[in-house]
Amino acid sequence: MSEEISIKGLSKVFKSDDSETVAIKDFNLEIREGELIAIVGPSGCGKTTLLRCIAGLEETTTGTISSGDKLFTEPGPDRGMVFQDFALFPWRTVRKNIEFGLEIAKVPKEDRKAQSDKYLEMMGLSAFADHRVHELSGGMKQRVSIARALITNPDIILMDEPFGALDAQTRNIMQRELVKLLEQTDQTIVFITHSVDEAVYLADRIVILTKRPAEIKEIIEIPWPRPRDRASPEFTALRKRILTELEKENTLNNN
Repeated sequence: MSEEISIKGLSKVFKSDDSETVAIKDFNLEIREGELIAIVGPSGCGKTTLLRCIAGLEETTTGTISSGDKLFTEPGPDRGMVFQDFALFPWRTVRKNIEFGLEIAKVPKEDRKAQSDKYLEMMGLSAFADHRVHELSGGMKQRVSIARALITNPDIILMDEPFGALDAQTRNIMQRELVKLLEQTDQTIVFITHSVDEAVYLADRIVILTKRPAEIKEIIEIPWPRPRDRASPEFTALRKRILTELEKENTLNNN
């Protein structure tokens, strides 16, 4: 079952001996149960910091992040994380990478294999189950990373530029794979991306952030079902509008 996420009055300040950096300031957002919400903003504005706070990997300075009556103050099995750099274990096979969370949860070996078989097939990796990470392409590595996040059946999936390191063709393939995956799951997904095209193609809503410290500039509802036609006039117009808003923030950032 998916979950909604409530972010209230969130601020994050990084302090050193002689300075402090305000990454996020008085941030408020309600993320709906079962939606894919994409977050875009200028480079360095605090997108990844926000995601790490939701994951419980960063402690908030003020404010709360919660789902129902549960506060997110540390990592938990209800949240799966997909990193931009794959973060796989090179000494493990594809199957063993995917099964890692199940091992931590002490799921019996037979059950782990049955579940990993399911996700290997879902991700088109069945023929590579016994391969090592170095034998995989970038797209395959990211499929392993996504499968590892999904197999524990978390309510929330956090994706930090998951396709950013891929070439354009592989990135488009992975976006289409994610659209197919969305048809098979009801998890809530928070998706960080620098690509406006990717955000419009995938998201139910897009949150545009300001320059650092991150605040919400605008939230855009996407009115079209998936899959979407990137060549349509409506898609092109919305992409241009969001790019214009981001360019304004980058201009402010450079002045």
